[in-house]
Amino acid sequence: MTNLTDSGVLLRMAYRAMQNAGIDADQVLTKIGMEKAVLSQPELRTPHDAQEWFWQAVEEVSGDPLVGLHLGTHFPIFKGQVLEYLFLSSPTFGEGLKRAIAYQRLLSDAANGELIDQGEQIFLKQVVWSRKLVHLNECASVGIVKFFSFVTDGAFIPIEVHFTHECGQSDPREHERVFGCSVRFGMPTGGILFDRTVMDLPSAHHEPELLQLHERLASEQIARLEKQDLVTRVSRLIAELLESGNANLEEVAARLGIKPRQLRTRLADAGTNFNQLVAEYRCKLAKRLLAGTEETIDEIVYLTGFSEPSTFYRAFKRWVGMTPIEYRKLKAAEDSASKTG
Repeated sequence: MTNLTDSGVLLRMAYRAMQNAGIDADQVLTKIGMEKAVLSQPELRTPHDAQEWFWQAVEEVSGDPLVGLHLGTHFPIFKGQVLEYLFLSSPTFGEGLKRAIAYQRLLSDAANGELIDQGEQIFLKQVVWSRKLVHLNECASVGIVKFFSFVTDGAFIPIEVHFTHECGQSDPREHERVFGCSVRFGMPTGGILFDRTVMDLPSAHHEPELLQLHERLASEQIARLEKQDLVTRVSRLIAELLESGNANLEEVAARLGIKPRQLRTRLADAGTNFNQLVAEYRCKLAKRLLAGTEETIDEIVYLTGFSEPSTFYRAFKRWVGMTPIEYRKLKAAEDSASKTG
């Protein structure tokens, strides 16, 4: 899967955790170029690639080389999401965990959890992300242990925590203090080792009818993400094909290996259509070129896939409410004001 994204709930929880830890959360957002208002978007998904920039900014603002580990202790318990409801309404902790793994994409496209039965112990393998995301891996692991402890009323106690990255310091005692168990670094796979008896712990909140409801909600959310996957793939193909003049539904459908009629139907099911996606991409590209480059209008007409300047002018006026020249002057004035202000 390309263009991996993470649920916005992770960013909102990180923001709250930074506030709890006394870290200037707004400064972190400023460093990564994000407006605070974005956090309130209910269906927010953020690019997974941005995690590296985000955690670099958190370390710079906090000055803490172990900020992921420490921030995890300030993370709010993961509540109010369908994955929590699946846990609580399942008959046992183990069944709740298996369901959460089945729907882990709701948290992150990049998550890759898997349960490994080791006899008397269970290993939750590769619970998080690539080894270069040290802070994210450590923070998420602390958060997972906290959540598991919460849903089991304190019965979940990790035996070992494994990381694929090396210890950032020669003394691992700070990690062992936070996790309350042995922590091993440079392991082939990351994960959390725990006693298998925890899997059979009954849930005090088990409700068969609620469980069915929560599974249906989770399935619907996964279906929405899959629809968005298609929209993203089509938009990317439009961007690739636009310059060659082949950004049409038939060519995109061929690239996707499906029939044009099927693509049209699936886009409609996702709440959009091909022409709308082409227009949205052209509008974004035109605005970016007008505001951020010195390309001539004629060149921008070509780059956005229009055959005539007059057609481009009419389309841009319809999209933005002003002509391309007026838009370029406005953005130049705004840029000049921000530099002098």
